[in-house]
Amino acid sequence: MGKRSRQRQKNQSSGSWGAGYADIVKENQLFEDYYKELGLVPEGEFEQFMDAMREPLPATIRITGYKSHAKEILHCLKEKYFKEIQEVEIDGVKLEAPTPLSWYPDELAWQTNMSRKIIRKSPLLEKFHQFLVSETEPEFNLVFMRSVSMIPPLLMKIESHHKILDMCAAPGSKTAQLIEMLHADMDVPFPEGFVIANDVDNKRCYLLVHQAKRLNSPCIMVINHDASIIPSLQVATDGWREALFYDRILCDVPCSGDGTMRKNIDVWKKWTTANSLHLHGLQLRIAIRGVEQLAVGGRMVYSTCSLNPIEDEAVIAALLEKSEGALELADCSADLPGLKTMPGVSSWKLMTKEGQWFNDFSEVPSSRHTQIRPTMFPHTDKDKLASFHLDRCMRVLPHHQNTGGFFLAALVKTAPMPWNKRAPKVNTHLSSLASRVRAMLVCVSHVCVSHLTPSAPPRPPPHKRKKMFGFKEDPFVFLSEDDPVLAPIQSFYDLSPNFPKLNVLTRSHEGKKRHLYMVSKELRNVMLNNSERMKVINTGVKVWSRNSDGEQFGCAFRLAQEGIYTLYPYIRSRMVTVSVEDIKVLLTQENPFLSKLQSKAHAQAKSLGMGSIVLRYQPNPEEPLEPQCPIELCGWRGKTSIRAFVPRNERFHYLRMLGVEVFRDKSGQRGAPREGGEEPKEGGEEPREGGEEVETKEDTEMASGDIVGDSEGKMESDQP
Repeated sequence: MGKRSRQRQKNQSSGSWGAGYADIVKENQLFEDYYKELGLVPEGEFEQFMDAMREPLPATIRITGYKSHAKEILHCLKEKYFKEIQEVEIDGVKLEAPTPLSWYPDELAWQTNMSRKIIRKSPLLEKFHQFLVSETEPEFNLVFMRSVSMIPPLLMKIESHHKILDMCAAPGSKTAQLIEMLHADMDVPFPEGFVIANDVDNKRCYLLVHQAKRLNSPCIMVINHDASIIPSLQVATDGWREALFYDRILCDVPCSGDGTMRKNIDVWKKWTTANSLHLHGLQLRIAIRGVEQLAVGGRMVYSTCSLNPIEDEAVIAALLEKSEGALELADCSADLPGLKTMPGVSSWKLMTKEGQWFNDFSEVPSSRHTQIRPTMFPHTDKDKLASFHLDRCMRVLPHHQNTGGFFLAALVKTAPMPWNKRAPKVNTHLSSLASRVRAMLVCVSHVCVSHLTPSAPPRPPPHKRKKMFGFKEDPFVFLSEDDPVLAPIQSFYDLSPNFPKLNVLTRSHEGKKRHLYMVSKELRNVMLNNSERMKVINTGVKVWSRNSDGEQFGCAFRLAQEGIYTLYPYIRSRMVTVSVEDIKVLLTQENPFLSKLQSKAHAQAKSLGMGSIVLRYQPNPEEPLEPQCPIELCGWRGKTSIRAFVPRNERFHYLRMLGVEVFRDKSGQRGAPREGGEEPKEGGEEPREGGEEVETKEDTEMASGDIVGDSEGKMESDQP
């Protein structure tokens, strides 16, 4: 162990369980002087504001996923873990019960009086912490997220048919909210709308993919572009290409982040007014590019985690002025009852990092004109400034509801942007050639050609293909309707006639197709018409995976758990209806005999041939203690056994929904030790060669932690 590591260990071992690195001094005189002078904080509240900024940010949990599943997780949290927390005392202080955020719909976001550090370190909160860890990684059924970061998607008023662009999406927490809103109706596998999530950082795009893919939506695409010059896309409509305009745009721009001081402590020592001066231009360019691609009647939400007017109202005011009336600020003050916000300001000043103040651009010396721009100041025309209604912007202050700092503004587009009203460019060479052809026709046939109509509308010259940087992506190849891969799949699963074959794609031009994915019809349209314009990192949801052993049973592709909710409405065979007890057996044993299923499921399974199957649980309203959401699991019907193809962490999730607790003991192992000491196999393994599954004691080892196998391989669901 190196010297630095030893010193770190020494620092962490000293003091109480909450001790760690030496505390960073939470003082920045320039910050205090700047915000005290601006007067953004109501009179008499500045000390409360600064005290709140120095306190650790309380942990806020958002329950993710689609509505019915999210409600089951909420029920588990409220009835078990939150009740247990109320009995806990730390350092003589009794913990307060977590409370739902009053302004977040359906109680799906909760705030505690504990920081994330306390939850991690306190031995008394070990079970709660393990529950949170298991549900947040890697399935993300819960997510730790700053409460203020949850606001922008709510102000966008998403509907299932909306085409949505998230301009600066990574790491993806807000993107996940947008996808959830798009899929508000779980009975619709392919909403008409979609989400295109963009980020300029190639590596962060893969973090974004990881975050977005957990929702298993066929309506999400991740792309990699500079948001300030993000390309305009086209879609085909009735045989014609037209520009794609978005119904909703989230413009959560890069910022100085002084609203995150409670969480990102480094901001205290790094903060300076120069940060906002450097970012203002980029923020304005991104916002301008956003409204250019916004449909008339559409809504764009601009947000930052900065309190600085240079990054907030100054950008909005400059955007409104450039729009010449094509944009207006929406009044969102009543959209989220219970959320306390401050109205935007119409007057502010600018300060350099040396402490020099400027009230107007005319006071700025010419030597600073490259750093300080006119758009950073309030408009000099008071009447025009008043017409902007900057008071409709919203600023969240930390001390009002124990949150971070945040700024939001919702813009509605009422007309095309002034610079977008020009007629499309026409290729002059083709135009002159067409004129000569018409003249020749007139000379030859003496027929007036004034009534001739072009076969296609004039189009701008094709874009030059830009050189892309970052990791090379596998190609996205859509299957044709008569692709030989699809015929055995359609026959084996008896897919309904309305199954959208053209939406199936793969990631390889050559060789055997390993996985098949699906996207919505609208995203397919975008991909086929913009292959030269955009760099796609990821899209679609995996629905089938190749299993060579399955060929002897009639189909070389087994169902993938990720895409089961997308595929299920089209599958008309290979179904087994299971009960709660059946699911417990399937999730706690690797290859249980068919006889272990209850009579209905047993009869259905026996009537099916070997191969991939769907295990379907339908909730019973008369049994309120059982899960009240449908559950579809991928499975495999073997010769004498049956198996659930469910990844391990997803098994834990479903077991908790069924009332079975999974935990780690103090040694770090899951649950009580099992006889034989064998590590259980992953739920997503391929079946054994030949598709025959023989149940053994080893196979019945538990994939979950709190179930112990006895000497005969029988399973008990006793809680530890």
